[in-house]
Amino acid sequence: MTHDHTGTDHGHNHPDTGHDHSGHEHSHDGTSRRTLMASAAGGLLMLAAAPGTARAATAGLASGPDLAAATGASRTSSITQGTTLVHADLHNHTAMSDGDGDPALAFASMREAGLDVAALTDHSTLFSIEGLSRSEWDRTGALANAADDPGQYTAIRGFEWSHPLLGHVNVWFSGNYTDLLQSSSMSRLYSWIASSGGVAGFNHPGREVGRFDDFRYNSAVREPMIGLEMFNRGDDYLFDGWGSGQTSPLVACLNAGWRPGLTGVSDEHGTNWGFPEGKGRTGLWVTQNTRQEVMAAMRARRFFATRVSGLRLDATANGVRMGGVVPLVQGDVTFEVDLDRGPEWIGRPLRIQVLRPGTNAPTVPEVIDTVAGQVTRFTVPLNLADGNWVVLRVSDPTQANPSPGPAGHPCNDWGVAYSSPWWLQP
Repeated sequence: MTHDHTGTDHGHNHPDTGHDHSGHEHSHDGTSRRTLMASAAGGLLMLAAAPGTARAATAGLASGPDLAAATGASRTSSITQGTTLVHADLHNHTAMSDGDGDPALAFASMREAGLDVAALTDHSTLFSIEGLSRSEWDRTGALANAADDPGQYTAIRGFEWSHPLLGHVNVWFSGNYTDLLQSSSMSRLYSWIASSGGVAGFNHPGREVGRFDDFRYNSAVREPMIGLEMFNRGDDYLFDGWGSGQTSPLVACLNAGWRPGLTGVSDEHGTNWGFPEGKGRTGLWVTQNTRQEVMAAMRARRFFATRVSGLRLDATANGVRMGGVVPLVQGDVTFEVDLDRGPEWIGRPLRIQVLRPGTNAPTVPEVIDTVAGQVTRFTVPLNLADGNWVVLRVSDPTQANPSPGPAGHPCNDWGVAYSSPWWLQP
């Protein structure tokens, strides 16, 4: 069985703009600012533990009129109450920085594509080329305010701080923006974020050689650093840089002490905002689709990363929702995973991989075979002495990961989704 990652055109003509979504090198036609950017140049193999003795069981989900094939799965969780799923793309560009598209069209395009939450995050700095200007920052805010439709569609103003060596960081919900002239290092950027009132995330982690000062931890911004991109465009960043001897960005970030949720983004630079199937997106569990409640879900890490439209993923560990703290030193942890994509995916074979800390790559103590359209329950023994975080990765075992890690690693198959982590504490 194979996946078609080209998707449908939804009845719209949104031509491809020359991006190569298979890797990190992307070409663009025309003479946008992006064509003027300077290019940035820029271990031991830890084999995963063999699958152990997880006890798995599945329970079928009832189908109903709210399972609409056109939009994927129902927005209602089968294992938790009080929140609704919204589909988000939190990383997009326009001609105001290095994109090709008219910013006035972006929010409408993403709403038309079926997204519920969308952000514009043009670069505040483009190496030696000017990024956002004050007037463009103000314009981004005006466009977001005009597009925002509380309860139906949340439009967010953000920006991308961009350092050619250290990496790129998105900031959302701040009243102002910063660039390399004001915030020329990670420590200065973190100080700015701490006082901004907004939230932020690590973008395409591992692409830039400095990797955020190797994810050097700063406790002052543990709470507002809410995101780590696992899917950017069509890429899975779990093993990014592995071929050149780097540690998994997920392992490096979480082992350092950061506590981000995991996101997927399209990082759109053309004019196809929201449309191409196979690009990253984020599923947020919100009490209402408003800016206030979207930010609350982001701060709670109540979200998941995917690159499949219409996917629903909810998960608990001993009753604690993803993004939360599980009080445990050692013992069994029972996971419940609600995984669905509507009628077209019912019965589709998938795998759930339990990711735990490793030295250079995540260890995988358990791999659970499951299918879409069911709640899967399984129990895994966990020990705080082995590390304080756990992540669930959903994969398609019939396809290879184009950016693999160590030979034989269970995550060398095609990633469908990542839960946000749980953290173990006494």
